[in-house]
This record gives sequence, structure tokens and C-alpha cells, in this order.
Amino acid sequence: MKIPHIEYPRPQLKRESYLNLNGEWFLGHAKQGENLEYQHKIIVPFSPESKASGLGNFILKPNEVLFYKKDFEIEPEFINDITFLHFGAVDYSCICYLNGLEVGYHQGGFLPFYFNVSKAIKAGQNQIRLTVTDPTDTGTQSRGKQKLHRGGIWYTPQSGIWQTVWMESVPNDYVKNLKITPNIDTKTVEIEVQSDTEIISIQILDKGEVIAESTKKSCTLPIPNMELWSPENPKLYDLSIKTKSDQIFSYFGMRKFSIGHDGKFKRLFLNNKPYFHNGLLDQGYWSEGLLTPPDDESMIKEISLMKEMGFNTLRKHIKIEPLRWYYHCDRIGMLVWQDFVCGGGPYETWKVAYLPFIGWNTDDTKYKFLNRTDEKGKKEFIEEIGSTVSLLFNSVSLAVWVLFNEGWGQFDSVQLTKKLKNLDSSRIIDSVSGWYDQGKNSSELKSLHLYYQKLKVPKKEPRVIVLSEFGGYSLKTDGHVYDDKKLFGYKILPDKETLHWEYKKLIEEELLPLIKKGLSASIYTQVSDVEEEINGLVTYDRKVIKFDINFMKELNSKLKYI
Repeated sequence: MKIPHIEYPRPQLKRESYLNLNGEWFLGHAKQGENLEYQHKIIVPFSPESKASGLGNFILKPNEVLFYKKDFEIEPEFINDITFLHFGAVDYSCICYLNGLEVGYHQGGFLPFYFNVSKAIKAGQNQIRLTVTDPTDTGTQSRGKQKLHRGGIWYTPQSGIWQTVWMESVPNDYVKNLKITPNIDTKTVEIEVQSDTEIISIQILDKGEVIAESTKKSCTLPIPNMELWSPENPKLYDLSIKTKSDQIFSYFGMRKFSIGHDGKFKRLFLNNKPYFHNGLLDQGYWSEGLLTPPDDESMIKEISLMKEMGFNTLRKHIKIEPLRWYYHCDRIGMLVWQDFVCGGGPYETWKVAYLPFIGWNTDDTKYKFLNRTDEKGKKEFIEEIGSTVSLLFNSVSLAVWVLFNEGWGQFDSVQLTKKLKNLDSSRIIDSVSGWYDQGKNSSELKSLHLYYQKLKVPKKEPRVIVLSEFGGYSLKTDGHVYDDKKLFGYKILPDKETLHWEYKKLIEEELLPLIKKGLSASIYTQVSDVEEEINGLVTYDRKVIKFDINFMKELNSKLKYI
């Protein structure tokens, strides 16, 4: 069988040692306390709730357990001083065994992790076993838009392994991690290498030619004839780092995200110039794989299509993608707004969807109102802020962090914005996208969601104004919908011609005039349909593009600063 997602999963810390463990695994599914039995075969890295896994016929309940098993062979020459077993993501809590020895435990459904399996690995036949539990929306953990009883803007939950499983074996003097901070003002890049040994060489390469080098773990190197990265010119430089026995390969781009003043309004700046972020909400759900893309090519194709339509930004909505998705945004040239994955107590529609429309606000340090009284869940979310920043810091295209969305699981946003800025001062922060804004001393952005109202911006707003969600114009595409009877959209239209006409009117008559009134970004909802939500530019199965590409390109060419 063809092994899915065979590409090296970590493009900015790549080495020769790599063993992909995706493909066919055995899977058991039982209530907690019942006897273990492997009833199924499953295709990893697709979750059992997805069609792509070969199953897709059950939903893991909070009182149930998944049991994974994989037999695989290791060649003697693969094993070095230290061997790591990596998981791109497992939702939510897992215990891992290798050859009968417990090698680690992990909680958290959206972030990669690894275990040191040096004491358990051996040449020849090996066996991984993994047990997984997932409370889905009965818990307070970060879970995004998964819900046991899906519908509307809530989607089929998934559990278990949903990103690549892989191994690497490294020498004792291996490179552990890497932090890259470009500075276009000084035409330099700061490189910090985490390693327990001396560095033989750090080399920056441009088109295969070494343009700068050092032997220091922490160094600032000049970039001669610096070429700036932007969506219009996604220029990347290559990076090679060597120790005595290890070598890793990486890349970076020279760019700067900041806030500036154009003489009348505060604006988002790219490379010290005003730059309008014209984007789409991107939920990253797929009809066959749910949160897991079908393959690398599908990610490339979708990002490229959105760029061909004239968009320059994707807001990755309440999900962390496989690292290769960010790599493709880096090299194709697509700005990214990255949401943190939300959690907390039950979602109450009247608090989070209705009250904001009558101007209601709340102090998010009063945890009960937004169902964030859970100390364990809040602590986990704060820890995940640090882990997410560490994971994605080197991403060239990531321009904006989105801390909370529409009050879901929101708490202490003023304090957490300061924490986030201390972790990463090189990006812009949208603290509270939508509503429950905590004032001008909190978020760097005044972040608006407008669906049912006429588009407008506040007057005399001291912050950068962004429209971080709007539109949601919807079209049912017969033969390509999740459910013929249940449809959700903010404005459901009868045919393609009407969709085009309404969208054109929205952009030209409502959105465009706001740029002169201070608007600095717009995020239209959305890239694709998701289950019964039919407001995508493309259908859920990605087989039909609802808008003409040239029509979109022409309209989007107008969305810029004049």
C-alpha cells in the first residue's frame, strides 16, 4: 500500500536520519476496563473517525480507549547514540510502549511530542503500542471545534493519532533545536543553536553559495545583498548547521511584521511599509481526513489556489497544522494568522453569539461568565502558548497570533497578551478576535467580526482596525455537500451568478471604502465548506471551486492601500 504523508515532517530542522512509521497499524476500541482486543486495521495518520483511516464508523466516547499497535523493522545501521520516537499530534492523552517498555506519557491534542526510546529500541523487529483517551467537549482541554454532538459550526470530533509518526536516531552531539530571528533593519539574522556540544559550522546559503558562516552557537550574521521575503517575493535562504557528528538543514526569510502610522491611521506594516492583509478564514478540515490533510500535494494545491485568486493571508482557525503546511506558506508566499487552540467549559450561545450583538462586554478575569473556572485547563492552555510559540517561531510567513476567538474559553487576555509578547515580540497580537475586547491597553488590534450587519469601522480608534471575520456567503453545490437537508451559512444564495453578484457588491460597496477609513486587514469566511457549513470558496471535498478564479483575482487586486 502507498504510505501517506511520507515527506520529512519537520522542514526547518531536517536531518538524514528518518524512519516514517505511517501506514497500516492495528487498532482496538473498547470501554475503559474492558479486555484489550485489536479488532481493526487503520491507516495512520488518519484518526479512526475519518474515512481516510479505513474506518470512520464510530466516535470515541470519553469512557472509551483506543489501543494502537505497530510492528516494524529497524536496520542495525539506523541506530545511533540516541533514538527518538516522534508523534506529530495525538488527540488527546496517550501512553506509549516500545517492545513492552513504557517510554512516555503525553497530554495535548494539537502539538508534536517525542519520547527517548534509546533503552527500548533494537535492531530487527520492534513493536509500538499506544493507548489513547479523549474527553472531546466533555473536558476543559484545548479541542477547537470538535463536538460529540456535531452540527452547524461544530464538527465531527476525532481522536488518536492524526499526524505523522516517525523515528530518528542521532549522535550525542546532536542539534536539539534552533531559533532564527531576522532583522531587516540591520540586514542581519540572529541564529541560536541548542546543543550540548560545540558547533563546527553554521552556514547561510543563497542558491547553493555560502554567503555567511560562524562556529558560535549564538551568532548574528550579515546578509549581503539582502532580498526581502513577502507574498509577492517569497525569498528563502538555506541554512546548514554541523556538529562533529550531526548535520541539520533549515531555512529562513528576511521580513519584518510591525505596526506603523501612515499619517492618518495605524496600519499593519510588512518590511516597514503599510501592507493590507487580504485573507481567508482557514479551518483546515477535509472531507476524508477531518483535521488531517489527504497528502502534501493537497495542501500545496489549496494554498496555491487561494494565492492565484489574489489572497495574501490565511487565518488558521483554532487549529495547528502539520509543520509542512507552514513550510508551503513560507515558500509559496502566504501570510499566516495563527489562532491558539481554545478549550474551557461548555459553549453557551447566548453569551458568545447573542450578547455581543447588543454591545455587551465582560471582564475576562471574572472566569465564571465565560466558563473558565477550570484551573487545570487554564494552566494547560498557558503552557500550550509557550509550546506553540516555540514550535512556530521560525515560520517565515506567520505574521499575527490570535489569542482568543469570540470569547470561547477566554480568560486573563490582558495578562496573557503580555506573556505572549514577551515570548515573541516579532509578531502582531490579536488578543480577542471578535468581541469581549478588554480595551486599548490589551490587544494591539481592534478586531471585528461582522456577518449580519453592514460593514463598518469605529471612529477615532487608536489601534489598528482589522475585520478578522466577515462574509460567509454560501452556495449549496449539489453532489458535493455533507448533508442535503441540513445546511448552515450566513447568507445562503440560490446560484453561482447571485453569489458572484452579492460578493462583488460586498467587496466594492462595503469593504473597499473602509480601507480609507482605517481598515488594515480583512478575513473572509472561508476557504472551504466544512460538513454542513457551506460558506467556502471550494466544496468540502475540494472538487468544485464555487467562484471564478479571474473574477476573484480582479476584485482582490483592489484590496490594498491607495
